[in-house]
Amino acid sequence: VQLQASGGGLVQAGASLRLTCAASGRTFSRNAMAWFRQAPGKEREFVAAVSWSGDSTYYADSVKGRFTISRDNAKNTVYLYLQMNSLKPEDTAVYSCAARRALAGSSVYTDEYNYWGQGTLVTVSS
Repeated sequence: VQLQASGGGLVQAGASLRLTCAASGRTFSRNAMAWFRQAPGKEREFVAAVSWSGDSTYYADSVKGRFTISRDNAKNTVYLYLQMNSLKPEDTAVYSCAARRALAGSSVYTDEYNYWGQGTLVTVSS
């Protein structure tokens, strides 16, 4: 089982980035998935979640209107995306993707996710 996040980098404030998480090793097409982030010296926090069908999405207030989560269940490897627009310096963090157990609903709580990727660093300069 592997969740591989990619797409991070160093950008200026106002720029956009698209993160990708490739979930493989088992079928994740029935698993709710989410993005979390952890800034230096801070606790990990919820960013966005999507239901296993992709029909329902949830966002932290701090990213609502700027970030969009989506997923592609069409292939054996499920892809989770996070389109990040109008980036701010306070968005700087390591972004990790996560998946819940099959058929569980979306959640904003870290400890309700069973599978985790290694994270990708996003740095936004002012």
